[in-house]
Amino acid sequence: MTGQAKKLTNGMIEALGESETLNDPTLPGFFVRRQGKGTPSFVVMYRNVEGRQRKVTIGRYGMPWTADLARKEAFKILHQITVEKRDVAQEKKNRKDAPTIAEVCKEYIEEAEAGRLLTKRGKTKRASTLASDKSRIQSHIIPLLGSSKFASITHKDVAKFMFNVAEGKTAKREKMSKKRALSNVRGGKGAATRTVGLLGAIFTFGIKQGYRADNPVTGTVKYADGQKDRRLADEEYLKLGKALTTLETGTSPMWPAAAAAIRFLLASGWRKSEVLELRRGEVNFHTRTAKLSSTKNDTNQRVLSKACIDLLKKRGDAKAGSLFFPPARGEGVMSGFPSYFERVCKEAGLGADVTPHVARHSYISVANDLGYTEATIGLLVGHKGASVTRGYIHGVDSVLLAACDKIANSILTRMGTPITESVVEFPQNRSEAAA
Repeated sequence: MTGQAKKLTNGMIEALGESETLNDPTLPGFFVRRQGKGTPSFVVMYRNVEGRQRKVTIGRYGMPWTADLARKEAFKILHQITVEKRDVAQEKKNRKDAPTIAEVCKEYIEEAEAGRLLTKRGKTKRASTLASDKSRIQSHIIPLLGSSKFASITHKDVAKFMFNVAEGKTAKREKMSKKRALSNVRGGKGAATRTVGLLGAIFTFGIKQGYRADNPVTGTVKYADGQKDRRLADEEYLKLGKALTTLETGTSPMWPAAAAAIRFLLASGWRKSEVLELRRGEVNFHTRTAKLSSTKNDTNQRVLSKACIDLLKKRGDAKAGSLFFPPARGEGVMSGFPSYFERVCKEAGLGADVTPHVARHSYISVANDLGYTEATIGLLVGHKGASVTRGYIHGVDSVLLAACDKIANSILTRMGTPITESVVEFPQNRSEAAA
């Protein structure tokens, strides 16, 4: 049965019979109906610009929807339809069908793993970068934003997300599937800044996919990266050296490959990923050079100090494709390296602000203190824009190898590590260099 009433009142709605509808003549298209024996619902019916009939359900009668509140909402909806020419029902459906942050993140990772997501340099993402992206997505983005609609995130939401990560809202420590393996998510300002950077890349991807038109991360003021200014003092180098010796020889010794990797990282200034992914076939012990197959920039040619060469030789012989610093269990890169590095810093009495990146920055600072130019330092640590050809000029060999030795020896002396004096030897011709 369908009835006609004057202005809808709460009393009329409460008296509404089973499967009955009441229109409000004061606002065409606005009515209330009871489907079967259910609670009455407020509805707006209209035709869009194409003449198709559409329906928008405001809500069910009861808190908060009374007759007067529903009428005000219906008026607002009809204004959007008639004046702003919006198809409100379709917009509502689009929002409902829109992907969540979690769904877009999953698509982003799948595209990156398939090699269809290129970096600014036109290359696919490296395995270590993908691993970091996955970790930040699972540790921070999914817990805080995963269920939110991708199109609904605002600039304010991004700022709140960053502050929550910085304040440790996502911090947790839990067991992993591997035996004795732990996941230790700390959060903090550094994690917040880097995760917001990744979030911006995910929104850029979503824009290209047509999920929204703007990037809410744009304009977000991130925390300053304090690691750029942090460097190890001489006494901190000494503490790290003593801690490594203690952990290498103690009753519960550290995994030897991890301790060796930390020593190599401190003495070379290389990136963590470059150290952990270094393979035996990439190093020429005679020319003291390495040609890295996996590095952040195209600067894959490096020279090695005598100290670093000696350290690599102590790792023993193995197949050319094997890693110098393998994990204690399983295949692939040493995923537990951050925990090993943290253990050494804890033994040394140093804080969480000492990271592998701080070790790299400290190497560069020591090199600068010793008077080496930015160009020389750039060649040693693989800064973007620095490059060395395979056929080194003799003079360049001499300068770089001598600089490499002096910087490494200076750092090892600070660590209290005995230094083996080295003599820089050079191949007499190109054929010998290629041998």
